[in-house]
Amino acid sequence: MDFASGLSQRRYDELVTSAERAVVGLDFDGTLAPIVEDPKDAHIHPDAGAALVELAPLVEAVAVVTGRPVRQAVSLGELDEIGAQVAEGGGEFLVLGHYGNERWSARDRRVISPRPPKGLATLMSELPDLLRRHGLGEAHIESKGGLAVAVHTRRMDDPDGAQETLTPILEKAARSHGLVTEPGRMVVEVRASGMDKGSAVRSLQKQLHADAMVFVGDDLGDLEAFDAVADLRRRGMVGFLVCSGSDEQQALVDKADLVVDGPDGVVAFLHQLAADVARPAG
Repeated sequence: MDFASGLSQRRYDELVTSAERAVVGLDFDGTLAPIVEDPKDAHIHPDAGAALVELAPLVEAVAVVTGRPVRQAVSLGELDEIGAQVAEGGGEFLVLGHYGNERWSARDRRVISPRPPKGLATLMSELPDLLRRHGLGEAHIESKGGLAVAVHTRRMDDPDGAQETLTPILEKAARSHGLVTEPGRMVVEVRASGMDKGSAVRSLQKQLHADAMVFVGDDLGDLEAFDAVADLRRRGMVGFLVCSGSDEQQALVDKADLVVDGPDGVVAFLHQLAADVARPAG
């Protein structure tokens, strides 16, 4: 692995040493699953399940932390099957959806979900006309289980230009309904405030009494998680940050201890971490 610096190498070595008390958090889209034109077609890397099952018994817990609804992520990633294998091996496997507002555990297989945010249903009813009035009628609207809505520009003729036009329009509309926006790779999401992956990371650390935190992500929605791990590290915890690299997004590169080549690189990292943790000392 090509670490960002000698400090990053030392952080990785500390992680290996303290892995038994570590929580490994991973984003879904762009990290475990390749980015695709239609979000409904996203499926995790074919070797990701084996890597997660291999690593989970060696750490405190593995958690998928995603902006997707839990049920959608579990279905697309076949995470129920992966979770069953992890639980059988004595590991802990969690899925935190909607930036941590939803929770699913492989042990009890129950989805704990909040109420829909006020204003979202009204905004969604207004969206088609709003987009048409600004020449964005071809943008794809994705409902996220009644807790958020995402507008994708990836299928449009000029996806980057369309997103540049879309972002301030959605920001204004979201504010008028007491909501916030989260930009991503050719997508802008609208959701309730207070829903972010940084809060999810801090919650996982407290609930599981973790001594080390890892986070692997690829996009702007993962910035809060990266910042949360960096903050915990400043407080004396072991922390390690991995960027699933792409040509579309560079926001996490400078914050990462390790940059890997998309989901292929993420899976290779998970296998390597498991091998290093399992290797006898000396």
